[in-house]
Amino acid sequence: MGVFVNLRPSKLSRGSAVAFLVAGAIFMENLDGTVILTALPQMAKSFHAQPLDLNIGVSAYLLTLAALIPASGWVADKFGIRSVFASAIVIFTAASILCGFCQTLTQFTLARILQGAGGALMVPVGRLAVLRTTEKHELISAIATITWPGLAAPVLGPPLGGFLSTYASWHWIFFLNVPLGIVALVFAQRLLPVGREQARRPFDGMGFILTGTACFALIYGLELLSRDQTSRIIVGATLMFAGVLWLVATFHARRHPHPLLDLRALRLRSYAVTIWGGSFFRMAISSIPFLLPLLFQIGFGLNAFTSGLLVLAVFAGNIVMKPLTTPILRRFPFRTTLLVNGCVNAIIILACALLKPTTPIPAIVALLFASGLTRSMQYSALNTLAFADVPEVWMSGANTLFNMTQQLSMAMGIALGAVALRIAGIFGPPSASGALPLAYFHTAFLIVGAIALIAVLDVTRLESTAGDSVRQPKSQHA
Repeated sequence: MGVFVNLRPSKLSRGSAVAFLVAGAIFMENLDGTVILTALPQMAKSFHAQPLDLNIGVSAYLLTLAALIPASGWVADKFGIRSVFASAIVIFTAASILCGFCQTLTQFTLARILQGAGGALMVPVGRLAVLRTTEKHELISAIATITWPGLAAPVLGPPLGGFLSTYASWHWIFFLNVPLGIVALVFAQRLLPVGREQARRPFDGMGFILTGTACFALIYGLELLSRDQTSRIIVGATLMFAGVLWLVATFHARRHPHPLLDLRALRLRSYAVTIWGGSFFRMAISSIPFLLPLLFQIGFGLNAFTSGLLVLAVFAGNIVMKPLTTPILRRFPFRTTLLVNGCVNAIIILACALLKPTTPIPAIVALLFASGLTRSMQYSALNTLAFADVPEVWMSGANTLFNMTQQLSMAMGIALGAVALRIAGIFGPPSASGALPLAYFHTAFLIVGAIALIAVLDVTRLESTAGDSVRQPKSQHA
């Protein structure tokens, strides 16, 4: 709740205050997506179901989020940022209360769908509010503020969920959102602008159906891919269907006079790099919180608590890098920062392939801490560069596309980790017991590291002056 403290316009600029508000909302939404993972067994007992059956609640949330995000920009332009953001907080908080009181798996699934609807509006519209209320010279600091929740929540979520479900009750996982939601709603009414876009475009119904269905099919296909017992034909057909829909949706967006999915910002190289190469980076770093706990528990034989403590080293790196992000981005060009830091990040991921049960704990902690430093720096730099050169008239469409690709690429990161382990099983030594040998994890980290290097290659397309407009201090904008 600390991110909501001291949001007084007298002490902070409005852009900075809005950034802290949105950071709190993003943290609440991202934490909710991961905190239930370690509580699934306890929830299954309450619902008289099998733990695996509760995957539908996790999937329902992600599927709803992916399907509705494309409409977030249009909704914000139509009804105004304050109204939409406040409504999203109310929907998300109310759905959290419903989740906490659920008695059956069906009730829980429906409540998670409602939560997904609130989250699909809350995060993209919150980011749009930051972009529209922040001056260019403050954009680096504002983006750095709203970036850390997306990095911290996936790491903090599982141990927090395990603690609450073990020492309290899984219901508190959802009830914790209530005070956060109330505080966020109060500050949203105080800080966010009331106005709407003057030239509101008509709703692109066909674009919404095509894009939303494509997102839904892609996330569903990736969710099937992560399961052990799923027909390859069904998985392949689902992903192929999603690909075809994406092509049709892109063709529609380029021909429609007012497309829901506005692709104009992709003409800017600085923005395009954060979409294409940035997606590979987000896939790589999103697979790490999936692979590391498995490595420590299955490969090293550590218990869940010790494994969680080790992974917290990544979070520590994220926090330490946060105050250093703005000075670094102001001192060095985006191209230089992304190239150097991106290479270091990829090398660290590749170095995880060298970890063994005999590796000293301090060495493991140091490696994971360095991983947290580099992933935080790269994440913030990409998120800031994305909107550095985007004109205001394109901002809503660019924000919608960025949020959609970010959500999809992070979901694909989990699938990447699972697929990398399966590839390791194909080319690695056979396992008679059915367990995952340590060599499988080493191969998986090599694959993920290669994906991170592909992301760095895309950065080479940037010009040395890319994003300079947000690096300059206020005096140089006058």
